[in-house]
Amino acid sequence: MGYDLEGIEQLEKSEIKNIYDEKTSTPVFIDVREPSEYVEGHIPGVPLLPMNQVPEVIDELKKDQEYVLICRSGNRSQHTALYFKDNGIENVKNFAGGMLAWDEEVTTGMENPVEDDISKLYNE
Repeated sequence: MGYDLEGIEQLEKSEIKNIYDEKTSTPVFIDVREPSEYVEGHIPGVPLLPMNQVPEVIDELKKDQEYVLICRSGNRSQHTALYFKDNGIENVKNFAGGMLAWDEEVTTGMENPVEDDISKLYNE
């Protein structure tokens, strides 16, 4: 079951799987790892927005949207979630175990990079 860390809700793998399997448009999943990590294996369909690029686009993100952030272990995504909060995005959650805890299907290769087009996060 999820818990709170520094004001960020932490989601366990089973919770992530349930949300992911619902296939609704919310929340928006974002993988914040480096491209080299992402291509090795990521949750199918989850877009890549590396942590170091978030400051460049933070003002373009929808403040009223719900986000779930993913990294390798849950550490970088936690820091990124705190950055989201510091910039007015309140509804942000962290995948506590990250990809190390994900033992479901993965996709390899560069599937869904956000790069300069933030609308890719919202299926616009």
